[in-house]
Amino acid sequence: MEHKKISRRHFVKESSLVTGSILLGPSLFASPPSSIKNEKMLKLAVIGCGGRGTGAVVQALKADDHVKLVAMADAFEDQIEASYTNLSQLFDSSRIPLKPKHKFVGFGSYKKAIDEADVVILATPPGFRPQHFEYAIEQGKHVFMEKPVATDVTGIKKVLDTAKKAKEKKLNVVVGLQRRYQAEYLEMHKRIKNGDLGQIISGQVYWNSAGVWVRQRTETMTEMEYQMRNWYYFNWLCGDHILEQHIHNIDVANWFIGEHPVKAQGMGGREVRNGKDHGQIFDHHFVEFTYPSGAVISSQCRHQPGCFSQVSERFQGTLGTSYNGGGNSALLKSHSGNTLYQHDGEHDENPYQVEHNRLFAAIRNKSEVINDANYAAESTMTAIIGRMATYSGKEIFWDAAMNSNLELVPNEDLLDFRAIPPVVPDEQGAYPIPIPGQTTFY
Repeated sequence: MEHKKISRRHFVKESSLVTGSILLGPSLFASPPSSIKNEKMLKLAVIGCGGRGTGAVVQALKADDHVKLVAMADAFEDQIEASYTNLSQLFDSSRIPLKPKHKFVGFGSYKKAIDEADVVILATPPGFRPQHFEYAIEQGKHVFMEKPVATDVTGIKKVLDTAKKAKEKKLNVVVGLQRRYQAEYLEMHKRIKNGDLGQIISGQVYWNSAGVWVRQRTETMTEMEYQMRNWYYFNWLCGDHILEQHIHNIDVANWFIGEHPVKAQGMGGREVRNGKDHGQIFDHHFVEFTYPSGAVISSQCRHQPGCFSQVSERFQGTLGTSYNGGGNSALLKSHSGNTLYQHDGEHDENPYQVEHNRLFAAIRNKSEVINDANYAAESTMTAIIGRMATYSGKEIFWDAAMNSNLELVPNEDLLDFRAIPPVVPDEQGAYPIPIPGQTTFY
């Protein structure tokens, strides 16, 4: 692969100017796998051309020398052009041989891009994930899709149904819950399954940070464009930060315990990030998830500047305590304080790159079929019942939630920049906010 010279700082800076935030990170410079000789050239399409979509393209092209980007799609033309400009500074034109006609703009543009490819990257706001995933599998494409995989129960059901079809068609599906591809987490999971921790009885998972970007409204924006530009603050697009970010930590809890919770209860609100430009989501959530085994996991996520920050997971078992993240690469201690295991992580591969290495190896080798969609849907649903609990102030049961008809995302045929979004501001410009004790979901 021939890279044009560009600094990591420049690439991340330019991408963040377009997207406001995102995970390109050190994965740009992870070691690629060895070249694959005499293999079919695989055609790649990306749906959603912000920073995360751009980063995923980089990782896909690094994963396999016989992959080329042939199509891009986004609701906004400027997103496509900024992404392509950044990619063109990293890769030779033979790896990104896009013609202008293969840069597809608009809400329905994903279909045209998917039709051009063998493998697709789905990196739009998560509200669109179920319909994009469904179309990709219907067309027989292998998929890398970002988390979360839906924002409502209707979307979860669609993803689970599509996952079955992907399995029947032997199509590979990798989801961007990268901790499941990260060496320190894989090793800790193995040790927990081997009984080193005993039975997990409790745990604490965190995503506490300062928050994310806000994009200013302009006079020319329709309400739909404003919400799409600020998708993080609207539940039909994002699902709130308990879903969009904290799903990583919640997923680790489900994975290590080996099941999803039966119920959730919690609290949350808007204490600091509470302006009109913050849409309708909360700035803090605290949830207790109860699992069939009896384990109770305390879940914290917060977007408040100047406060204690933590992104990590720890679990208490009958034999000891495990730690991941938050300065601990991976640490397992007995109740007496003895270190049973500590991961150094010095030579670990970047998990964002490993995801794509595994995907393309599975496509090439055909000795395994990866399908992450089921556990991704379960972890997404876990975060959704957590959101239901904090918004309503009620105890939310998994089965009742799954049997509900919660639907936040409108039919794709109704999506247009001139259309009215599912939620609109009042005369003062404020959006409707969930009120615990009054808000209900089913």
